[in-house]
Amino acid sequence: MHSTEIKGLSVSYQVAGEGDVVLLLHGWGGEAASFQPVFEWLTRSHKVYALDLPGFGKSQMPLTAWDTSDYAQFVTAFLEKFCIPKAHLIGHSFGGRISIILSSEHPEKVDKLILVDSAGIKPRRTAKYYFRVGVAKAGKLLRRCGKYGNHLANTVSQRTGSKDYQEAGDMRATLVKVVNQDLRPLLPRIAASTLLIWGENDKDTPVSFGRIMEKEIPDAGLVVLKDAGHFSYLDKFPQFCRIVASFLQISSV
Repeated sequence: MHSTEIKGLSVSYQVAGEGDVVLLLHGWGGEAASFQPVFEWLTRSHKVYALDLPGFGKSQMPLTAWDTSDYAQFVTAFLEKFCIPKAHLIGHSFGGRISIILSSEHPEKVDKLILVDSAGIKPRRTAKYYFRVGVAKAGKLLRRCGKYGNHLANTVSQRTGSKDYQEAGDMRATLVKVVNQDLRPLLPRIAASTLLIWGENDKDTPVSFGRIMEKEIPDAGLVVLKDAGHFSYLDKFPQFCRIVASFLQISSV
């Protein structure tokens, strides 16, 4: 791992290989190492960067709560720091959110785009969601009732919040900002040729998200991997490599 300073934050990253640049952007709660098999494979044909995004891995946490647009600005600054005029982007889940914004707002910086089990589509709100919202509002009131109220609010939050929310810690405010951004309006603005790879059993970002993206991104194709989940690139790594090799025109897998 290497380190540098971007936008006043200490940031860790990996880099290896030669050739056209590929930038790997991990999902929420992950780090550069989450992409390690992909990183090692791609370095045979490309110069590959993998980041610990701010607040994850060994990178410094943002000083304020960021939304996805802030992360996209950070990645843009990273590319400029290393004099990278254009790169292929591979974004998984939360990293896909960042890639969508970057591709729509800075098309000149993106060569080809690969979204893997990407987030960015706001799901339909269910009764369970509204129940959680009600619990969260009640929790805010409970926290005004001193130590015992605060303890009760924490207990309720642990039982009703999502796993990401429960484990977010100091990044919780950032998570709330991120998940409340609907990136669907940006999809038609993506000019890059786009490959969508999804696990058919993905419960976190279901295949329906991929189908929406395939329909609304002008130049996009969706590949669904059977018997794979949210980490489809690990669940079906050989198939993932073959699909990406074809898309990036890599001669050998």
